[in-house]
Parts: sequence; C-alpha cells; structure tokens
Amino acid sequence: MVLVLCQTGQESAFAGEEASLAKRPTMKLDRSQEDWSLLADPNLRTQPLDRLKYIPLFPFDPDSYISLGVNIREVFDVSDAPAFGTVAVNPEDSFLLQRAQFHIDVHLNENWQLFTQFEDVRAFNKTAIGPNDANRTDLRLAFVGYQQETDAGTFRARVGRQDFAFDLERFVSTRDGPNVRQSFDAIWAGWETDQWRFYGLVSQPVQYRDDRSFDDRSSSALRFSGVRVERQLSPTTEASAYYALYQRDDAGFLTASGDEDRHVLNIRSAGTYAGFDWDAEAMGQIGQVGSADILAWGLGVRTGYTFEAASMSPRIGLQFDLASGDRKADDGSLGTFNPLFPNGFYFSLGGHTGYTNLIHLKPSITVKPTEALTLMAGVGLLWRQTTDDAVYTLPSVPVAGTAGMGTSWTGSYLQLRADYRFNPNLTGSLEAVHYQVGSTLQNAGGHDSNYFRAEMKYAW
Repeated sequence: MVLVLCQTGQESAFAGEEASLAKRPTMKLDRSQEDWSLLADPNLRTQPLDRLKYIPLFPFDPDSYISLGVNIREVFDVSDAPAFGTVAVNPEDSFLLQRAQFHIDVHLNENWQLFTQFEDVRAFNKTAIGPNDANRTDLRLAFVGYQQETDAGTFRARVGRQDFAFDLERFVSTRDGPNVRQSFDAIWAGWETDQWRFYGLVSQPVQYRDDRSFDDRSSSALRFSGVRVERQLSPTTEASAYYALYQRDDAGFLTASGDEDRHVLNIRSAGTYAGFDWDAEAMGQIGQVGSADILAWGLGVRTGYTFEAASMSPRIGLQFDLASGDRKADDGSLGTFNPLFPNGFYFSLGGHTGYTNLIHLKPSITVKPTEALTLMAGVGLLWRQTTDDAVYTLPSVPVAGTAGMGTSWTGSYLQLRADYRFNPNLTGSLEAVHYQVGSTLQNAGGHDSNYFRAEMKYAW
C-alpha cells in the first residue's frame, strides 16, 4: 500500500515532466524483460524509490546494475457451481486469492543477466485448494541469461527456471489467470533478426506443492522440448510455426493410459489491416499413450473489426475454437486433444471449459469509453466435437457420466468484463459469467453456474 500511495502521489507531482516520464520503461508481464538502464541518468529518476529500480554496480558501466521489483495481485472470487456442481468436494464457494512476488534483477553488463523471483501465493477461505491456488514462499524464477548483439542479429540464451508464453497462450502459457503461474526448468536459446526469430528449448515443467516453503520441483516424469520459428511478414503481420515433444509418465485418459509421447506441430498467423484484426492457430498431434496411437488436433481463431473513427472505438469480435475428442473407445487410437500448458481462462475467467473435445463460438463487442477503461460483452456457445468423448472442465478433467451420453450441445454462457488502468502501475478488473448447461450436463448432475471475480494488480 505504501508503494501504491507513493506512486499515485508522485504521478501528479511530476505531471509537468511528460518528456522525462515518456522515456521510462514500462512494466511487463515478464518482469525479466524490463530494461531500467535509462535510470543511469539521475535526471530520469523522477519517482519514489527509483534508487531501488536502478542500483549501480560498476560506476564505469551504466549497463551494470541491480533492479528490484514487486508484483501484488488481490482477487475476490465467487462461484456457485464450480465444475457445474458435478464434484462434491468442490462446492459453492467465495474466497480471496493473493499473489505476492519480489524479484532481484542483476545486470552484470550489457550481455549477462541474473534474474531471481520469489513468491508467496495464498488462498483464504477456499474450500478446495489445489496446486493452482496456493504456493507458500517459494522460488518461482531463477536463471542466468546471456545476449550478444551483432550486425547480423542477436543471440539470446537462458538457463534455469523461467517462463514461456507462445502467442495468445492457447497451448503454452504462463498461466496468469490461476493464482499460481507456470514456470519451467529449462535451457532456452534463440537467434533474432529484424524479420526472423529462431529458438529452441529443452525443459521440465515445474510441479507445484504447498506442503512447505521451497518445495516446488521438476522431474523427468514430465518433459517439454521443441524448436520454433517466427517471421515478421510486414509491420502489422506475423507468422510462426513450431515443433514440440510433450512427454509424460503414467498419463491417464478415458480410453488409454501409460507413458505419453506426443509430437506436436503448430502453425499460426496474426495481424491487423484496415481496422480488421485476426489471430489463427492450428495444432496437430501424433504419438502414443501406452499402446494407443495418438491422432488429435485443435484450432483457434480470433478475429474482429474496430471502428476506429467512431466514439469509444467499438470492436466487433468473433472467436472460434475446435478441439478433437476420442471417437471410439476400443479402436487402439486416442483422439483426445491435449492442450499442453493452456491459459485456463482463455474462454472466460469462470474457467468452466477445457480446450478438449469442444466446438466453441463466441461473438463479442468491446468498447473504450475512456483511454483507461475497456468494457467487453460476449456470448459463448459450446458443443462437443464428438459425443463419444466427455465434456471437459479445467484442467482437462472429464465430467463423469458424459462420455458416450447425451447430445453434442454442452451449453452457453454470457460474459461481462471491465478493465481499468488507474496508473501505469495499478490496474483493476471485474468479470461476471453466467453459464447455462445443456441436457447432457444436467443428466450428469450438473446445473447452471454463476461466477464473479474482482481483481486488483500492482506492479513496481
């Protein structure tokens, strides 16, 4: 609270120094990507505690410094039917979630970086606490980074515990929606030019525990590796593709179990043109789970048109998602799509639906009454891709009594959301979701669901 008050008060005190403030670095979701070397100039240290954002290491090198930072998130959640009310141990609930993070970013020079982030994540008054909800004091990130710029391009590499986020985070995500984010113990390296970017990684995703402090671990029981290429086709259009290998010991699906070796091929295109925007991504998966052969696929598209000259810049949007399910239980193959490490709240913060065996269509409208305020309303319609497979909730959990039963219609939901930026450091949001279930979920013991979240985020 002291940091928030100091930041807010200082903003008005230096309102006349727009030129200096405009040069300040911005907060990023990945705090390790921030560059505070500009504060080597004492004239740009215009806000409280700037001496902690830039602590010089070697006076002769402005690129050698230590930067400290904090992230705080407070959430109030209300849900009257988690998982549609089909899980007895997860009843109607209202609770508080808190995420507090502190990082130390050490730049030895323009090439070498040591980044460490600690976190303490708590869930207060929550009836059923899972690994995504709480993680008492632990090491979230710790890596050594290196970069070297040349006339031909830039080489970057990281070794240690770090974040990965691909594109819209449909399938590889930092998992910022849930209380505990996802990190990876990994080796990562890449090469960048003005138009191309190539990189590869070998990783073991971190598995979170809340038994005691500093007990999070990764192991060879879950592995994720791959190579990726990105191409900037124009200033507003980009394309990418990657191959990945997802490996998990003792995996379990409705119709197959055993060690999972899943080969993944993903392609994506995104851009804007004359008011239109789009982001389209397709993924194919082959491999094996035990003795079953994998053949699965997924597709996601978001597109829209913004009336830039109109009041409040309204955007009409349409989202379409499709993911395969398993059609036959005894044919020796598995068609159930594995969304890997998805953003669990990609559809809505209500988190009712997993990215498995579904057809999803959502028209929406977004307006900006002010520069700081964004309002969105959307209606989602959901079906199963095949009735032979189950309805899935987060995180890819089949609803008992739905596989091979009922119709393809799953249900619909209404989503209302408001986002407000109080200042560059403090943001808030409200979201309400009403989900109306179809007959298949009703027959399995499910019922309609109402969800509400109020969230505040502070970054320094």
